[in-house]
Amino acid sequence: MPYSVQLYTLRNAIEDDLPGTIRKVAEIGFTQVEPYNFVATARELGAALRENGLAAPSGHAPLLSQDQDEIFAAAKGLGIATVIEPFIPADHWQNAEDIQATAARLNAAAKKGAEYGIRVGYHNHQWELESTIEGRTALEYFAGLLDPEVVLEVDTYWVAVGGHDAVDILARLGDRVKLIHIKDGPLTTDTKAQQPAGQGKVPVLDVIAAAKSLETGVVEFDDYAGDIFDGIAQSLAFLNSNTAGNPAEGATA
Repeated sequence: MPYSVQLYTLRNAIEDDLPGTIRKVAEIGFTQVEPYNFVATARELGAALRENGLAAPSGHAPLLSQDQDEIFAAAKGLGIATVIEPFIPADHWQNAEDIQATAARLNAAAKKGAEYGIRVGYHNHQWELESTIEGRTALEYFAGLLDPEVVLEVDTYWVAVGGHDAVDILARLGDRVKLIHIKDGPLTTDTKAQQPAGQGKVPVLDVIAAAKSLETGVVEFDDYAGDIFDGIAQSLAFLNSNTAGNPAEGATA
């Protein structure tokens, strides 16, 4: 399984120097990235990815609040096969009716995405796990409303912050989960306290093993107190040293 890095992790560096940031990502040893809000930067980002031999199999974009045709067209140009809605605010996860409405909108987005040959997914935060609907977490209730072609990218850190065991949640969500976000830390909402994989309270290797239909593990920091390039390098080194069959194996820390 190849590992990717969510480029939101590097947003400050990208704002200063997009081509240079992508070059550093490749030098660290990543073979894939997960772009975010990529419509505005699609041309420059695409050139940087090609120059450094990087793929972008998945990407985050606000499908439910911005122009979907524009997003899917940009994704197609970047080679992004799965576009993931990254954020629906907490107040949309407090009752069944709101969750049903969100699921219907995402299912509709998936039908439009299919016209471009692109799959649609959803990425969680902690509030989808903090809310309970009909005896299940809101995330699980939501998953049961999605069309079969819609996938989940489970942010395993936020699952734990939301009060649940990520291994158990992944087992219950089953084959719906095709991607996970890999991050570590003290399991609090203090994003500055997040740590490289293997250095915090998340059982990272157990989490990866629990995602039975996993296609890509995506390294991410919402924030970091140290040097962010060193942080993602430490994460990749840990993953390469402890999981088998990763084509990025051999990356330096």
